[in-house]
Amino acid sequence: MYLQDTPEYAHHVATYGPQSKFGYKDFIPQFTAEHFDTAAWADLFKRAGAKYVVPVAEHHDGFALYDTALSRWTSAKMGPKRDIIGELAIATRKQGMAFGVSSHRAEHWFFMGGGRAFDSDVNDPAFEDFYGPATPHPRHFHTPEWNSKDWKPKPDGKFLADWLARCIELVDKYQPQVVWFDWWIEQTVFAPYLQRFAVHYYNRAEEWGNGATGFAGVAINYKHHAFPEATAVLDIERGQLNEIRSPLWQTDTAVSKNSWGYIKNQDYKAVGDIVGDLIDIVSKNGVLLLNIGPRPDGTIPVPEQEMLLAIGEWLRVNGEANYGTRPYRIFGEGPTNVIAGSFNDVKRASFTAQDIRFTTKYNVLYAHALAWPTEPLVIHALAGADAIKGVSLLGSDEPLTWTATADGLTIQPPSTAPCQHAFVFKIDGALKA
Repeated sequence: MYLQDTPEYAHHVATYGPQSKFGYKDFIPQFTAEHFDTAAWADLFKRAGAKYVVPVAEHHDGFALYDTALSRWTSAKMGPKRDIIGELAIATRKQGMAFGVSSHRAEHWFFMGGGRAFDSDVNDPAFEDFYGPATPHPRHFHTPEWNSKDWKPKPDGKFLADWLARCIELVDKYQPQVVWFDWWIEQTVFAPYLQRFAVHYYNRAEEWGNGATGFAGVAINYKHHAFPEATAVLDIERGQLNEIRSPLWQTDTAVSKNSWGYIKNQDYKAVGDIVGDLIDIVSKNGVLLLNIGPRPDGTIPVPEQEMLLAIGEWLRVNGEANYGTRPYRIFGEGPTNVIAGSFNDVKRASFTAQDIRFTTKYNVLYAHALAWPTEPLVIHALAGADAIKGVSLLGSDEPLTWTATADGLTIQPPSTAPCQHAFVFKIDGALKA
């Protein structure tokens, strides 16, 4: 809305008037959250099969969704006048899920910078504590300067000290098990501040133990190369890997193809595609952080509730093949290629029944067929696995006919599918083969 010659800018002027009269700050009173029910949210996430919940504590816009002592621009003092993060922390932990927070504060260095170029409220000194620094920035996401680790002008010491203070406040006040950072912390000037944050966070976690959080250990999520490998958890935005990675990694993506928030004309993903991606990620030693976009009144759109519940229904049948599992010697086999890297999660073709993904737990191998096999399923990776003792289908009591040969493990699928989207064959003895 502050970038001229964009559809968003034109829509804002036509709908609300010039940005000098109605700016971003003027949307805050419309953010009422009058129907925000933390217990209902946590119950939904639990029924969806989630094991951890990571709401946004502060996004690029600089409006904190928690009770901060470092800004007046917070949901605890404006808009809903509620500590959204604090309330969600309590409700999430009551349901036995781990609780985390995300911080996009680093991006606030430039995020409102478009408003400097014309007559807008970004230039009003009365709101400098909200919009600032609002440094000038490239017009879109694909210029070389945008991706540079040495952005000019660089964040100054005042901004970096404030960034660190806000992050430490979040840790000390809410004891999150996960702190998720967006990509811009990879700027070179953040490096010593990231180290200071990690020292504080990891040391605090040692002090907490299993106390208030109920979970041992914490994790920092980062993108690209902001942290040295194995000091934090690599996160890939809207994308995956095409091979097993050790250590653990994460994908963050959304139920919508075209938005991270609540908008008109959502282009939702199919539940089957999300489940397929989940399985593919887990088979490669990853975890999935799935985003939804609540309305400003605090309710979650019905289509998104239905999507979460459908994923939860699948996990109720097949969760044992995903939770607490480890990769097999290979992640899988099949004709469908997954394009590695960020922003590629909608570029693959639909998975087929010949696309198999493996996970393991104890002495059991799980083979996930990513579509229902209409003919005998041959798992070529298990060729010569003559130590197999039994094969069953999760969610089905129907005995299976199977044979292990030099060509692979051939399974005759049952007459009825036990669930939708993907199907898990439990194979005993294969790990000893």
